[in-house]
Amino acid sequence: MVDWRRLDDSTGVLLHNPRCSKSRATLELLRQHAIDPLVILYLETPPDAAFLSMIIERLGIHARDLLRTGEDEYKALGLDDHSLSPDHLIHMMVEHPRLIERPIFLYEGHARIGRPPEKVLEIVGGVGL
Repeated sequence: MVDWRRLDDSTGVLLHNPRCSKSRATLELLRQHAIDPLVILYLETPPDAAFLSMIIERLGIHARDLLRTGEDEYKALGLDDHSLSPDHLIHMMVEHPRLIERPIFLYEGHARIGRPPEKVLEIVGGVGL
């Protein structure tokens, strides 16, 4: 069980789906740069609403930008309705974690989505480079 309120990102945290090629490539890239993040299988242990809100804030995006629009749940849940509030979208991501864009890397108060995987290197500074 992950305590989302006490998660320490000082050595890196990766919200990971091992079935996703971009997620696997991001993890490999981090390890090639001597970064061994805490890997959280977010489909098995979904983040809570407060943690997702923090990620959205760190990314500087709208909640809608964290949604995977190609997932079946996106249309089935009517999430293409642009009048839905950010809180509603976050709630849907908590309830249906497949909707969360991946992979997400957190490091020392920053966050990046690993698309492409090299994006995560923007926040690690000189670590392992």
